[in-house]
Formats: sequence, C-alpha cells, structure tokens
Amino acid sequence: MIGYLEGQLMEKAPGQVLVKVGGVGYRVFIPLSTFYALPEPPAAVALQIYTRVQDDALHLYGFCTQEEKAVFLQLLSIPRVGARTALNILSGINPEDFAQALLQGDDKRLASIPGIGKKSAARIVLELKDKLPPARRPRPASPGQKLTEDALSALLNLGYPKNMAEKALDAAQAQGAGTLEELLRQSLKMLAK
Repeated sequence: MIGYLEGQLMEKAPGQVLVKVGGVGYRVFIPLSTFYALPEPPAAVALQIYTRVQDDALHLYGFCTQEEKAVFLQLLSIPRVGARTALNILSGINPEDFAQALLQGDDKRLASIPGIGKKSAARIVLELKDKLPPARRPRPASPGQKLTEDALSALLNLGYPKNMAEKALDAAQAQGAGTLEELLRQSLKMLAK
C-alpha cells in the first residue's frame, strides 16, 4: 500500500492532483484544504496518502498533514460514509474545528458543510465523539482565559472585527480590567475612538 508520495506536482485541480514519482504519474484525490495548501505546478510536493482498493479500482487520497489523514480515516470508519463524503467534510472544516465540533456535539456545524445533511452530521458526531485521541481533547481553560474568550465572543457578536476586538481586549487587560464588565466597558471605549 502507498502511504506517502514525494515527487513533482504536474497538475492541480480542485479535488485532484497528478504527482510524478520516478517517471510514473499518480492521480491523487484531495480535499480543498490540501488544494489550497499546495504550490502551483510544476513544483516539488509531498503528500500523506491513503490507498483504497476496491473491486474494480485502486484510489489514492492525499493530504498535506497527518491530522487531515487521521480525520479522513475516522470518517471512513463510519458506516455509509464514503471517501467522497469524507473529502467533502475535510474541504469544509479543518481537523481542529472538526475535533471541537465533535467534543461540543455540534452537529449543526457539520450540517453547515455543503452535501452533509442533519442526519449524517448527527450520526458522525454520535459515532466519533468518544473516539478522539486524548491529545485532541482540549484542556480546560483557565478562569482568565475563559473571561477573555467570553469578552471576545461578546465583541464579535456586536460586529467588531476579530483583530480589533483582540487588540482592545489586550489593552483593557493591560490597564487592569479584571471582570467581564470591566473588560467590555474598557474595550468598547477603545473601539469607539
């Protein structure tokens, strides 16, 4: 089985690439996240590969990161989730957000991916929620971090751009704001300038 390809990127299109290795061109199916991460051809490229052998075909699926490949394999372990659906999911959500959606039981986030219905999203969350490796489970946030996250969420909900909201919060914390109300009050004053 092929598990890794390193060679020359000959063609690149959404959903698939052609990689030349030792004089042989390999057609590799990829998610959009990998498509955007790859350079324009011709260029050197290295991909993590999953080889799928079916009755009448041998398909290669490529990923820029080991995390994407791991999510792909987890998705394939679910009954009635095929390679095309798994690639579609990876095209719509990165591995970190996918793990977060599973931990929070957020099937709405998965259902927002084109081609994934509510029932499929709920089934994916149900099947994979407890199968996340311990490294993927986030550590509980410290009280100060939780406070900052809550304040940032409030500012984003008010329509402020994330980068401006983060700068205002940093400045408010530097001035000694210690409660959610103080953080928001001081941040809003800075944003109003």
